[in-house]
Amino acid sequence: MGETHRYECRTDWTGAGERGTVDYRSYDRAYVSRAAGRPDLRGSSDPAFRGDATRWNPELLLVASLSQCHLLWYLHLCSTGGVTVLDYRDDAVGVMAEDSAGGGRFTGVELRPVVTVASAEMAERARALHAAAHTKCFIAASVNFPVTHSARIEVATR
Repeated sequence: MGETHRYECRTDWTGAGERGTVDYRSYDRAYVSRAAGRPDLRGSSDPAFRGDATRWNPELLLVASLSQCHLLWYLHLCSTGGVTVLDYRDDAVGVMAEDSAGGGRFTGVELRPVVTVASAEMAERARALHAAAHTKCFIAASVNFPVTHSARIEVATR
């Protein structure tokens, strides 16, 4: 096995209020996650679970992690593969299904990147590199649900 990497963070629950978890409605789902040298990440649960809609929740963070990992691998592969990317955006969507026991699981995430390349000659290679980026993404390789992508390649007009 290759090199290993360690990631550390601390998460503090900030929503105890006056009564803590006396009952399901007595506390806020607010938390702050911290990692050395980075800004605090303020989160909550999904609004469907009494969370704060203005904060990141774990489900959104998972979808964002998959989108970001794909982006970074894709840009690397393009930079070493002769494809000049001028713009990239991804409107990623994750689906989570609750089960009857109160738990749930993600059933899939679809990445939907729209990539602008410098010239038409790069478009087919740009499209193909999404599959390669998918196989390299550490996060996608670590989850037990399908991560798909439906990329759209555009050519810059200058």
